[in-house]
Formats: sequence, C-alpha cells, structure tokens
Amino acid sequence: MNQTSTFLAPKASGSQPTPRVAIVAASWHADIVACATGSVVAELAQSGIPKENVEVFHVPGAFEIPLFSQRLARTGRYDALIACGLVVNGGVYRHEFVAAAVIDALMKVQLETEVPILSCVLTPRDFHEHEDHLAFFKAHLLKKGTEVASACVQTLENMRALTAMPRTVAARS
Repeated sequence: MNQTSTFLAPKASGSQPTPRVAIVAASWHADIVACATGSVVAELAQSGIPKENVEVFHVPGAFEIPLFSQRLARTGRYDALIACGLVVNGGVYRHEFVAAAVIDALMKVQLETEVPILSCVLTPRDFHEHEDHLAFFKAHLLKKGTEVASACVQTLENMRALTAMPRTVAARS
C-alpha cells in the first residue's frame, strides 16, 4: 500500500503545517507490537510526515489504550492517533471482550474529540507463543502498520479537504 500522497505536497501560498501523529502502543507482546509501530513511523515518513512529528507512547496493555488516547486527543497537539496492540487468547476466554471494548472506546473517543483514531489493535483467533506464530504475527503486524499509516494519511487528507469546503446554508423545512 505504498502510495505517494499529495497530502504534504507544497502549497503555492500559505502552506499548511505538517500534521502531528501520536501512536499509542500496548507493551504486552512488545516485540510483536513494535513491528507495527516501526512500520507506521516508516510509512508516515515516506508519506511526508517526518519522524519528529510522530510520537510513540507505551501503555501496559490494549485495555489502557483508549483512556490514554482520549487524553492525548484532548491536548489538541495531534492531528491523528494510531493505536497498536495485540489482544490474544491467554487461555481464559476474555480476549474478544477486551478487543471489542478497546475498539468501541476508541470509536467513542474519536467521535467526542473529532481527532481521527486509527486502529492496529489486532485479535488473532489462534495465537501460540512458538517460533512459527511469533514470526507470522511479527510479519503480519509489520504489514498492518504500513496499512494503518496509509489510512491515517488518507484520513488526514480527507479531514483537510472537509475543513477547506465552504459552508452551505441548510435547506429550510
């Protein structure tokens, strides 16, 4: 999904500032999640958002991502946030509930704050900590990190276009 973006192309007059993006990454399975965060930062840089405009924050697990994201969104410092995590079945059937709670909360936060929040919080159906699965999920999160970064750039472009649209008067009933 390495598409060249026009988002950060120089503007003829009054160029817009380069967006700032925060990544909130769960520390649980940090070695796997780091594959996602690394590819997010690399893809954003390739799209014109320099590394110095991207900040990575670590939280203990996926469940802590929404509150931290809400706090970051409310600072007004970031144009978008990206959540990265891996919620696995640890033998007690709760991973699907945790994943659903995280995604639902992230949606609520972005709607309340109007700061786009993109998710790379994944819930594999089958995960076992042996070399084959570790290698597979590292590669998978590397790919998903690139995809979510591309989606972030596109979302920022869309948001900028919406901001530039002239307001219209609502039709009278």
